[in-house]
Amino acid sequence: MEEIDVPTHFLCPISLQLMRDPVTVSTGITYDRETIERWLFSCNNSSCPVTKQVLLETDLTPNHTLRRLIQAWCTLNASLGIERIPTPKPPVDKTQLIKILNDAKTLPQIQLIKCLRRLRSIALQSERNRSCLESAGAVEFLTTIIKNYNSEEHNLVIDEALSILCHLNISERCLKNLIINNNGDEFVESLVQVLKHEKNYQSRAYATILLKSIFDVADPTQLMTSAKLELFTEIVKVLRDQISQQASKAALKLLMELCPWGRNRIKAVECGAVSALIDLLLDVTEKRACELILNVLDQLCRCAEGRAELLKHGAGLAIVSKKILRVSHVASDRAVRILSSVCRFSTTPRVLQEMLQVGVVSKLCLVLQVDASFKTKEKAKEILKLHSRVWRGSSCIPTHLLSAYPSS
Repeated sequence: MEEIDVPTHFLCPISLQLMRDPVTVSTGITYDRETIERWLFSCNNSSCPVTKQVLLETDLTPNHTLRRLIQAWCTLNASLGIERIPTPKPPVDKTQLIKILNDAKTLPQIQLIKCLRRLRSIALQSERNRSCLESAGAVEFLTTIIKNYNSEEHNLVIDEALSILCHLNISERCLKNLIINNNGDEFVESLVQVLKHEKNYQSRAYATILLKSIFDVADPTQLMTSAKLELFTEIVKVLRDQISQQASKAALKLLMELCPWGRNRIKAVECGAVSALIDLLLDVTEKRACELILNVLDQLCRCAEGRAELLKHGAGLAIVSKKILRVSHVASDRAVRILSSVCRFSTTPRVLQEMLQVGVVSKLCLVLQVDASFKTKEKAKEILKLHSRVWRGSSCIPTHLLSAYPSS
């Protein structure tokens, strides 16, 4: 494609790729539909990318003449490997979608599943379709289905409804309305019930992603009142079952959002979060996942119960120490903060000896010698000074690292 001289007016001004479905905005500039819809609806822009003028209307007019010219050009250059672009389907409008949603409310289960699959197909076609579905009331319709069909015998219905909700990329405004108009906890409780369908991994993944989106926009009061013990129990199960990388990251981000508020740290600890996180940390290799796990552990170790669970786990101190200087500056900082919490509030002679034996003290000395952030080095120095009477002369610290041990 790069070797063929494509007429410039066939290229989208945003992507600089051959337009497959050219549409014209109110300023008279033509773009490829997929690209301009992403600009307007996903990126929430309200101006024309070329002229910078504000678009008072977001109506997109198909440029049939240009599309036919592009198709003819593709046909003429077929011998050079250019494939003819297909004639695009006309986009659905809001009125059509409202009718589909109203008709679906009275359908029996088998027809309802077919209708949901049609809605999912519409949602996957374009950003504009997803935006239209949201404004047509699809989110409210789908949440009602999840509440009304919330049992394992209706797995197919729930799967489809959750799939559409996740693909819609629901706006912050709509998510907030969802919380307000569903009596606060009602939809959250429906999603928690979905998480209990242990054999249905796909639905549990979708439910976790949606819960994360909801709590992202919730206010602190909702973060305290909606986060009940069973929510933490099910989120920890999602982490233990390792349903998918996306679900695990959503679960970790959800815990990060919830743990700073009220008694949520203690609830998470009581549900086995610390043990589950340490087990994950033993196997994880991906940088971002490791950072998220250490972030949550840092939150949980700010309460006595969390530190006790970390110390109870046979690999707790060792794996946290091992991640220092091996993942990223962020991971090192969080790991040192976890060790700082333990050293300041939960040390016993046994714990101090374990930290020597598993290499925690040696790693902290190494932090002082290498390219770590200033904050991380200061925190490591503080820990080493705090217990210098026990650690300073230990034979467990290699000689080349002992020289870095700070003076009291």
